[in-house]
Amino acid sequence: MTRPHLSFQPFKATTLRSSCRLLVFTLIALCPPLAASAAEQQRPNVVLVFIDDMGWEDFSCFGNQDAQTPRIDRMAREGVRYEQFYVNSPICSPSRTAISTGQYPQRWRIGSFLNNRDHNNERGIAQWLDPAAPMLARSLQQSGYATGHFGKWHMGGQRNVDDAPYITEYGFDVSLTNFEGMGPKLLPLTLKPGDDEPGRIWADAERLGEGYRWMLRSKITGGFVDAAIPFIDEAQKNNQPFYVNLWPDDVHSPFWPPVDEWADGKRGLYLSVLEEMDRQLGKLFDRIQNDEDLRNNTLVLICSDNGPEQGAGSAGPFRGHKTHLYEGGIRSSLIAWGPGFVTRTNAVDTTSVFSAIDLVPTLLDITATKHPQDTTFDGESLASVFTGDGQSRTAPIFFRRPPDRDSYYGVDDLPDLAMRQGKWKLLCEYDGSSPELYDLDSDRGETIDVAAQHPNVAQGMTSAVVDWHQSMPQDNGATYRLKPKKKGRSR
Repeated sequence: MTRPHLSFQPFKATTLRSSCRLLVFTLIALCPPLAASAAEQQRPNVVLVFIDDMGWEDFSCFGNQDAQTPRIDRMAREGVRYEQFYVNSPICSPSRTAISTGQYPQRWRIGSFLNNRDHNNERGIAQWLDPAAPMLARSLQQSGYATGHFGKWHMGGQRNVDDAPYITEYGFDVSLTNFEGMGPKLLPLTLKPGDDEPGRIWADAERLGEGYRWMLRSKITGGFVDAAIPFIDEAQKNNQPFYVNLWPDDVHSPFWPPVDEWADGKRGLYLSVLEEMDRQLGKLFDRIQNDEDLRNNTLVLICSDNGPEQGAGSAGPFRGHKTHLYEGGIRSSLIAWGPGFVTRTNAVDTTSVFSAIDLVPTLLDITATKHPQDTTFDGESLASVFTGDGQSRTAPIFFRRPPDRDSYYGVDDLPDLAMRQGKWKLLCEYDGSSPELYDLDSDRGETIDVAAQHPNVAQGMTSAVVDWHQSMPQDNGATYRLKPKKKGRSR
């Protein structure tokens, strides 16, 4: 059967929902947006580059000595890098939910990576993100922005969960994703030295929404970039501000660098993929940097969705990895670039403490977009983090581990909850037992537990994080037990 070539034109639909979307897309194509007013043209564009499973130290501007990321480093030199930025989960789907909604992902029952239907039920998590969630993209779309998602989604539509909403139902005009989302997608071909023909992985995802194209996994970030740039061109032509998600997944295992950049071992393969991702992102950065209008009116944010897989990326001085509530699992290297908005250049912000949930209300305010009605964000609007000299959120940041990650990477009993408040970091069990307290000003590696020396601090923070945990919808973390591993791999 011949499949349609993937493009941003409406794809053939076979369901009522897809047919309705086809009609809407056709009307949009026939009736391009009216020219915006002068004030509208000045509303800033936003590009969010959200990288999958990359460690805090993996950009060379954050200290990586084993690989170089010169294109990302240039963005840092012309902007600010933040050393105390957090994502709101140590694993992908909830982290993506937080940065999309401005709310703790537990509110939407997304506490771990979305998997097959049975596994989601066993862990007590949702099958997909409820479209009623207060999506940043939808608020921007309703206020006149062109909105596009290019890259990994993983908030619904994966494995045998094929009845999830399409990405465009969350406020995006167009989308192009990988094997973990509903709608048009790029699917990965694999090739290593000595192979005569490329292989295929995640082929079952062909059925998750109409429209797909196979391409080498080593080039897929470039495929997303090549889709995002025409989207930007069209928005600029229509004098329409734009919001773009560019969410690469190539530094998530399995690692498939170009054949001529092949390396030895897990770490070597990871570093080759990292450098190739930087090269491919460079085309997007060049498009924005070399256009005076875009350069002066675009804010680019670059970070990772959680800490690194063990043996691949590096969390640098921080303890722990992906899935852990220690700093290595939740602290993310953030770069903000935008000569028209970011007032500091080649700066390192070591003091601003904030997280992904803060980005949504912050970006709504920076773009002069109304907050959705009847919505209370867990995040705080912190515009001066980018437009001034820095700012920290006033409320604590709370965390809950994925329900299926009580034991991981050789640690038999990981803390269930965590909290960051000021210089203090506390971790404990669901009931508040076994508290660990760290002074991150003097011990960012979380090596010395000072709970016994500061009992009042430990007690107060323990009470606060347990109260927060109990206020959230519950998952099955207290009762879930890992089953014997089967052949294959998880995300």
